[in-house]
Amino acid sequence: MATVIVFGNEKGGTGKSTLAVHVAVALARQGLKVDAIDGDVNQGTLSRYLENRQAFLSSNPGAQLALPRLISNYWVTFSQEKLSEWFAGLPADVVVIDTPGSLTPLSETLHSFADLIVTPLNDSLIDLAVLADVDPETGEVRKPGHYAERVWNARKARAARDGGSISWTVLRNRLSALDAHNKRVMADILGKLAARVGFDTGPGFGERVIFRELFLQGLTLSDFEDKSSGLAWTVSHVAARQELRDLIDCLAKSLGQGIAASVAESG
Repeated sequence: MATVIVFGNEKGGTGKSTLAVHVAVALARQGLKVDAIDGDVNQGTLSRYLENRQAFLSSNPGAQLALPRLISNYWVTFSQEKLSEWFAGLPADVVVIDTPGSLTPLSETLHSFADLIVTPLNDSLIDLAVLADVDPETGEVRKPGHYAERVWNARKARAARDGGSISWTVLRNRLSALDAHNKRVMADILGKLAARVGFDTGPGFGERVIFRELFLQGLTLSDFEDKSSGLAWTVSHVAARQELRDLIDCLAKSLGQGIAASVAESG
């Protein structure tokens, strides 16, 4: 049965789709069968990203780049029971799912099928509000935020359905080189919250223009490792590649042993 990784956050603009594509390609590059599901059926960023990738490969027949299988949205009307059977029957090793930055019934359902939920979080106290209600005077966590409660509900739904468990990793994404004080505050609060509601923390990507540029051709940083792509490294690519390696190492710790070994190799 496939390992299901859901990229989720009840906040838009955190980089879910970019991270989802990079992880999907990194896994596929290791020879794993990777299916990609776009749960954000309205915006469809993941779908467009992989469609751009297919177009690049069609225009560059010599490029031997990994291509995750994008599954069309015929499954959105499935009942919970049928969706469970459908997930169990997918021939992939890994299923990567992108979700919208808002609460929808479909997104709630997809969260409950996760083996691992990955939540990118901009390094901002404003964005932190979805995870925690924080006392402005003391910095203490007063209670979990609405997205943290949503993950808790997904964990309960998964346990009730099949007895499974859901790991959760929060990534500090789009980090700036500045605001050292803000970074310390965020690290302190996330550390307290992680122990309280049960998640791991890890590194995401820095705020780099390169990630937006890659989208138009459907490319990822992993593709620069393949000489057949015809892509050339720059200083920006090298720095961003290390961020991808750190991310893959982080997620490998939360995945099953067989998948984790292959994920770690992509670094």
